[in-house]
Amino acid sequence: SQQGCDPFAQTQRSKLQHRRARINQQINKEMRMRAGAENLFRATSNHKVKETVALELSYVNSNLQLLKEELEELNSSMDVYQNDSESISVPMIPLGLKETKELDLLVPLKDFISEHYGEEGVLFEKEIKELMELRQAMRTPSRNEAGLELLMEYYNQLYFLDSRFFPPTKTLGVFFHWYDSLTGVPSHQRALAFEKGSVLFNLGALHTQIGARQDRASLPGLNQAIDAFQKAAGAFNYLKENFSNAPSLDMSAASLTMLVRLMVAQVQECVFEKMTLLRAQNDFLARLQLAQEAARVEDVYSLVHQTMSQPHVKDYVPFSWTTMVQVKSEHFKALSHYFAAIALCDCPAPSDAELLEQEKAFLQFHVTMPEGPSLHVLLQDPEERRKLGKAHLKKAIMKHEEAMRIHGLCKILRKMDILQEVLSFAHKRSLSKYSEIDHEEDFFETGEAPDIHPKTHQKPEIKSPNFSQVKVTDLFHRLGPLSVFSAKNKWYPARRVHLMRGENGFGFTLRGDSPVLIAGVIPGGCAAEAGLKEGDYIISVNGKDCKWSKHAEVVQLLKSTGKEGVDIGVITLQGSECPKAVDRKSAVMSSGSGMLKSNKENSRKSLMNSKSASTLLVWSKKSKRSKKSTYSGVPFTAVGDNEAMY
Repeated sequence: SQQGCDPFAQTQRSKLQHRRARINQQINKEMRMRAGAENLFRATSNHKVKETVALELSYVNSNLQLLKEELEELNSSMDVYQNDSESISVPMIPLGLKETKELDLLVPLKDFISEHYGEEGVLFEKEIKELMELRQAMRTPSRNEAGLELLMEYYNQLYFLDSRFFPPTKTLGVFFHWYDSLTGVPSHQRALAFEKGSVLFNLGALHTQIGARQDRASLPGLNQAIDAFQKAAGAFNYLKENFSNAPSLDMSAASLTMLVRLMVAQVQECVFEKMTLLRAQNDFLARLQLAQEAARVEDVYSLVHQTMSQPHVKDYVPFSWTTMVQVKSEHFKALSHYFAAIALCDCPAPSDAELLEQEKAFLQFHVTMPEGPSLHVLLQDPEERRKLGKAHLKKAIMKHEEAMRIHGLCKILRKMDILQEVLSFAHKRSLSKYSEIDHEEDFFETGEAPDIHPKTHQKPEIKSPNFSQVKVTDLFHRLGPLSVFSAKNKWYPARRVHLMRGENGFGFTLRGDSPVLIAGVIPGGCAAEAGLKEGDYIISVNGKDCKWSKHAEVVQLLKSTGKEGVDIGVITLQGSECPKAVDRKSAVMSSGSGMLKSNKENSRKSLMNSKSASTLLVWSKKSKRSKKSTYSGVPFTAVGDNEAMY
């Protein structure tokens, strides 16, 4: 069976995750104390008690503040997630995994199996334990493909769990507890959608950690980082589009929008790094292209910064993230001006053959046209090129300094030497280029260089999770085919019928398989006499379980009976007793998407009708109208097998 990481192996990352878990528990405790104190404060009229409680509340609140700061520092431990290679890469922002509490499903599932399915709950202990072991393992996934598959496997298994054990109008009564990834605040809900959404969030978070640990000094490492961040963006985007009303902030639409944009920006940054690896640096057009790529990175990071500064997100995102994003935005703006200057100053004037191509590229290079002579003249005049290059460098140096200033404002980032090194290296490089091209006899006022038009040769993709890549078998397969034996269907207790064969056979028509359906009963025939009805499903023949049996197998069993007749076990779905009279709508209801068509979650909206719903914030899958075929009259006409008389 699948294994998570050994939670006791003390890697840097697992130490982090341990500290997160500890802080989460302390936050939980303080919040319970706070709730208690607030209730007491409201309830008491005694002045003395009020004072004592107010004092206690201020302690609890300052403790919470400290814990949240400690957690923020953990969320900013980007260096632990980076790779160990010698080369300097700008750190990327990874997300910590959401923590969850242990969950004991043994009793609730056994009870449900005996009440709803009429089977012995005890006989399914092995399956329930296997499910619980899978859940336990996915709490500590390893940071690689196996870890991702483990989360996917559990997510896919939840699809079956939903169909088997979560009827539309009732909950199992178990609570799913998860902690917010960024604030550590606990939330809990009965809705399975909360469990699904949290697993999906962790899938995205694990992709960010895999992306952050790649060695981006090599091409394979860069491609893997791009892939990981694109998949992270896809997971967060899927979560945002398919789930709503999340009880925890990290899964609110505003947070997820921010995370998707952050991942897209990190992809864009990798694309820039890829360009610097692949392109011959000394070519004029390649340098213009690098400048435009850098401007594109600046563009996407400033969008992330705007998103992080919005009211619902601002107080919630770690300050170090907001700062990091702002630093990167300034840093890449500086780089775009630096590469523009290098293109102008370090490349020879074009030959007549090159001129046309360079002019064309340069036409679309600046956001507004630079002042001075026409492009034709500018490109061929080294002095004009130097002048414009100098203006670009002046702007680059200003932006480098701005990046370093913002970086210095954040205590946590100041500890990150690697970022400091990158910023200061880029700054020095621009300064030395400036002093190299600056002539003492320059009397012209260095003009204002226009900004560079952002452009990329590789647009980031948002890659949705591909759930079908991890095949799972329904753990509770033995309960029978889901088309009939699901949480939303109800049936009358199984009946045992003894059937003799008359000279015209048994007197019924059968259709379909798994389970085989009695499609018609001949009036006055043996089947009718024995009490079999149209719409009954055959679940056993002579004590042999036939829920999963194919048509031919059941027919074979029936045919092989002798004079003594045959014992048949049947069930009748509630609501399908009299198919002719049933209106089309309820027929569709009882079959619905019982055919296992796709990974569309069942919306829990109908919970609203139940008693418990008023106290429960239903965190639901946004309902997409699934394309159900409207079966005519009866739920089972969907089964394509031809009917046959027996």
